[in-house]
Amino acid sequence: MLEHNNNYEPDRVRANTAPEINQSIDKKIEKNVRYYSGQPREQIARRIRELDEEWDIERLLEAMASSLSLTGIMLGATVDRRWFLLPTVVLPFLLLHAIQGWCPPVPLLRRLGIRTRAEIDRERYALKALAGDFAGVEGNFGNIEQTLAAVK
Repeated sequence: MLEHNNNYEPDRVRANTAPEINQSIDKKIEKNVRYYSGQPREQIARRIRELDEEWDIERLLEAMASSLSLTGIMLGATVDRRWFLLPTVVLPFLLLHAIQGWCPPVPLLRRLGIRTRAEIDRERYALKALAGDFAGVEGNFGNIEQTLAAVK
Protein backbone atom coordinates (compact mmCIF):
# COMPACT_ATOMS: atom_id res chain seq x y z
CA MET A 1 0.00 0.00 0.00
CA LEU A 2 1.32 3.44 -0.93
CA GLU A 3 1.87 6.08 1.70
CA HIS A 4 0.36 9.45 0.93
CA ASN A 5 1.59 12.96 1.52
CA ASN A 6 -0.63 15.84 2.58
CA ASN A 7 -1.70 16.49 -1.03
CA TYR A 8 -3.16 12.97 -1.28
CA GLU A 9 -0.75 12.08 -4.05
CA PRO A 10 1.25 8.88 -3.71
CA ASP A 11 4.74 9.46 -2.34
CA ARG A 12 6.51 6.91 -4.51
CA VAL A 13 9.91 7.37 -2.89
CA ARG A 14 8.54 6.61 0.59
CA ALA A 15 6.54 3.70 -0.80
CA ASN A 16 9.76 2.27 -2.28
CA THR A 17 11.85 2.88 0.84
CA ALA A 18 12.29 0.32 3.60
CA PRO A 19 9.90 1.06 6.51
CA GLU A 20 12.74 1.31 9.03
CA ILE A 21 14.41 4.05 6.95
CA ASN A 22 11.12 5.98 6.67
CA GLN A 23 10.68 5.63 10.45
CA SER A 24 14.22 6.88 11.03
CA ILE A 25 13.60 9.95 8.86
CA ASP A 26 10.23 10.56 10.58
CA LYS A 27 11.88 10.34 14.01
CA LYS A 28 14.52 12.85 12.94
CA ILE A 29 11.79 15.27 11.84
CA GLU A 30 10.00 14.82 15.17
CA LYS A 31 13.28 15.27 17.09
CA ASN A 32 14.03 18.50 15.18
CA VAL A 33 10.55 19.90 15.81
CA ARG A 34 10.75 19.02 19.51
CA TYR A 35 14.18 20.66 19.76
CA TYR A 36 13.12 23.88 18.05
CA SER A 37 9.86 24.08 20.02
CA GLY A 38 11.93 25.29 22.96
CA GLN A 39 14.10 27.70 20.96
CA PRO A 40 13.65 31.43 20.35
CA ARG A 41 11.76 32.51 17.27
CA GLU A 42 15.02 33.65 15.57
CA GLN A 43 16.46 30.14 15.74
CA ILE A 44 13.24 28.66 14.36
CA ALA A 45 13.40 31.18 11.50
CA ARG A 46 17.03 30.19 10.83
CA ARG A 47 16.06 26.52 10.68
CA ILE A 48 13.19 27.30 8.29
CA ARG A 49 15.67 29.09 6.00
CA GLU A 50 17.93 26.00 6.13
CA LEU A 51 14.96 23.84 5.13
CA ASP A 52 14.20 26.19 2.23
CA GLU A 53 17.70 25.46 0.91
CA GLU A 54 17.75 21.70 1.59
CA TRP A 55 17.89 19.61 -1.57
CA ASP A 56 15.26 16.91 -1.76
CA ILE A 57 15.98 13.48 -3.24
CA GLU A 58 14.41 14.36 -6.61
CA ARG A 59 16.66 17.38 -7.09
CA LEU A 60 19.72 15.44 -6.00
CA LEU A 61 18.99 12.55 -8.39
CA GLU A 62 18.41 14.96 -11.29
CA ALA A 63 21.68 16.78 -10.57
CA MET A 64 23.64 13.54 -10.23
CA ALA A 65 22.19 12.00 -13.40
CA SER A 66 22.73 15.10 -15.51
CA SER A 67 26.28 15.59 -14.19
CA LEU A 68 27.26 12.00 -14.86
CA SER A 69 25.61 12.04 -18.29
CA LEU A 70 27.30 15.27 -19.35
CA THR A 71 30.63 13.97 -18.08
CA GLY A 72 30.20 10.77 -20.08
CA ILE A 73 29.25 12.66 -23.24
CA MET A 74 32.19 15.08 -22.92
CA LEU A 75 34.69 12.31 -22.19
CA GLY A 76 33.22 10.14 -24.93
CA ALA A 77 33.62 12.94 -27.45
CA THR A 78 37.15 13.91 -26.39
CA VAL A 79 38.90 10.98 -24.70
CA ASP A 80 37.44 7.57 -25.52
CA ARG A 81 34.15 6.50 -27.07
CA ARG A 82 33.66 3.97 -24.26
CA TRP A 83 32.72 6.88 -21.97
CA PHE A 84 29.42 7.07 -23.90
CA LEU A 85 28.47 4.01 -21.86
CA LEU A 86 28.08 6.21 -18.74
CA PRO A 87 25.02 8.18 -19.94
CA THR A 88 23.67 4.97 -21.46
CA VAL A 89 23.59 3.47 -17.96
CA VAL A 90 22.62 6.59 -15.98
CA LEU A 91 19.71 7.90 -18.07
CA PRO A 92 17.61 4.70 -17.90
CA PHE A 93 17.95 4.87 -14.10
CA LEU A 94 16.58 8.42 -14.18
CA LEU A 95 13.69 7.27 -16.38
CA LEU A 96 13.03 4.35 -14.03
CA HIS A 97 12.88 6.77 -11.12
CA ALA A 98 10.48 9.06 -13.00
CA ILE A 99 8.15 6.15 -13.71
CA GLN A 100 8.38 4.09 -10.51
CA GLY A 101 9.88 6.40 -7.88
CA TRP A 102 12.79 4.03 -7.46
CA CYS A 103 16.23 3.55 -8.99
CA PRO A 104 19.43 1.96 -7.63
CA PRO A 105 20.78 5.12 -5.88
CA VAL A 106 17.52 5.72 -3.95
CA PRO A 107 18.10 3.19 -1.12
CA LEU A 108 21.62 4.54 -0.51
CA LEU A 109 20.49 8.18 -0.56
CA ARG A 110 17.60 7.40 1.80
CA ARG A 111 19.96 5.61 4.21
CA LEU A 112 22.08 8.76 4.14
CA GLY A 113 19.00 10.70 5.28
CA ILE A 114 18.14 12.44 2.00
CA ARG A 115 14.48 13.43 2.33
CA THR A 116 11.57 13.91 -0.03
CA ARG A 117 10.09 17.37 -0.55
CA ALA A 118 7.03 16.31 1.49
CA GLU A 119 9.24 15.27 4.42
CA ILE A 120 11.12 18.56 4.34
CA ASP A 121 7.81 20.43 4.13
CA ARG A 122 6.42 18.55 7.15
CA GLU A 123 9.24 19.86 9.30
CA ARG A 124 8.95 23.35 7.80
CA TYR A 125 5.18 23.59 8.40
CA ALA A 126 5.50 22.33 11.97
CA LEU A 127 8.14 24.96 12.69
CA LYS A 128 6.08 27.68 11.02
CA ALA A 129 3.11 26.70 13.19
CA LEU A 130 5.31 26.87 16.30
CA ALA A 131 6.56 30.29 15.23
CA GLY A 132 3.00 31.51 14.72
CA ASP A 133 3.43 32.09 10.99
CA PHE A 134 -0.06 30.87 10.07
CA ALA A 135 -3.07 33.13 10.57
CA GLY A 136 -5.47 31.62 13.07
CA VAL A 137 -2.94 29.09 14.36
CA GLU A 138 -1.73 29.61 17.88
CA GLY A 139 2.07 29.94 17.97
CA ASN A 140 2.44 28.47 21.46
CA PHE A 141 0.88 25.05 21.46
CA GLY A 142 0.44 23.83 24.98
CA ASN A 143 1.32 20.43 23.65
CA ILE A 144 3.95 19.77 20.96
CA GLU A 145 1.99 16.65 20.06
CA GLN A 146 -0.71 18.86 18.49
CA THR A 147 1.85 20.39 16.16
CA LEU A 148 3.36 17.05 15.17
CA ALA A 149 -0.08 15.55 14.56
CA ALA A 150 -1.14 18.53 12.45
CA VAL A 151 1.66 17.99 9.92
CA LYS A 152 1.37 14.22 9.50
